[in-house]
Amino acid sequence: MAGQRVCVLLKTNEGGLWVVPQVEELRRRGHDVVVVLPPGPGHLTAQLAARGFRTVDSPFDFRFRPTPATLRGLWALRRLLRRLRPDVLKYHLYAAALAGRLAAIGLPPRRVHMVANQMYLESPVIRPVERLLWRMDDVTIGCTRYISGIYGKLGCPADRRPVATIGIDLAEFTPPEQEGARAVARAKARAEIGVEEDAFVALMAGYVYAPTRLAHRGRGIKGHEVLLAAWPAFHARHPRARLVLIGEGATEAAKAYRRRLIERFGVAESTSVTWLGWVPDLRAYYTAADVSLTPSLSEGSNRVVREASAMGVPSIVSDAGGLPEAVDDSYGWVVPRGDVAALTGALEAAHREFEAGALHRRGVLARRHALRAFGFAGPAAEVADIVERAAALGPRGRRRRPAAGDR
Repeated sequence: MAGQRVCVLLKTNEGGLWVVPQVEELRRRGHDVVVVLPPGPGHLTAQLAARGFRTVDSPFDFRFRPTPATLRGLWALRRLLRRLRPDVLKYHLYAAALAGRLAAIGLPPRRVHMVANQMYLESPVIRPVERLLWRMDDVTIGCTRYISGIYGKLGCPADRRPVATIGIDLAEFTPPEQEGARAVARAKARAEIGVEEDAFVALMAGYVYAPTRLAHRGRGIKGHEVLLAAWPAFHARHPRARLVLIGEGATEAAKAYRRRLIERFGVAESTSVTWLGWVPDLRAYYTAADVSLTPSLSEGSNRVVREASAMGVPSIVSDAGGLPEAVDDSYGWVVPRGDVAALTGALEAAHREFEAGALHRRGVLARRHALRAFGFAGPAAEVADIVERAAALGPRGRRRRPAAGDR
């Protein structure tokens, strides 16, 4: 199947870094890959450029407004696709899926929708619409079994909703093996971020998303409010505990929401909470942490949980989406989403094990699981296989010629 033209469409040039190993695997197999992204600089654009991938600015801004500009943008995207002439159009994130579906109506490329987060399916407005629109895709890849199951409930047959997880670079996220080296790395990391060597450190890393009107009205999907509501009572009982949050908003609305949270919960005045913006490398923070927190209200396949596990850090996660697929009770805790008391209880359990010297054992088990389940190679190969199977169907609107082996 070498020599296929694959166009990857995303609505962001900042996130979506999970596509990098996927496009690398497609290129390794001899396929021609081009990635269409919003114009301007971004982390994803930089990563792709550093690896020699061709990127093209999207003429559509992925904002669906009832104006002539939306129609003009979609028509311009359609002209771009006609010029690129892909055999397979692969889109990520829901706005890109809508744009790709509409712009490619009547065009020959096969369509592969990769779903990293199912929040849009939790909307009472979008979900019934998606019951019809998924039929415009040839394949819907769920990054978790949970996502695939939702599409199954919407009527998508099993053979059109495979599961392919998002992997991480296990070589990059590797803790020191020797006990002495771990202690030195931990002390150095804590000194750099201003945390005492004997403190209990909880880490939450992730983008901030502003509340939407469609799902979880009034609350950000990553659960920052839940954690910041749980922390004061926990810290009052354990005054040497420290909370480190990392992440900022990618949009002005998200940045404003982060500022409101900082003001509402008194983060700027707190001696136990530190909230940093974007950082280029999380490894030092994983090294400094005793437990990783992901209290999301909605979640697909969270990269931070996988990275933390690979670094030997146990996690406390909510039961949202695919999170329970990445953590079990031998190396972490799963709590009901949005439940402040349950999150506080899990922090208490982690702290008890920290004081007893038993928390490190959970980290060892988390690392073992990561080595078995979270590498790049397997998921990237699965995605490439799916893309190749879609390409083998031949152009849309034409009957595929039977291969010699089919006769």
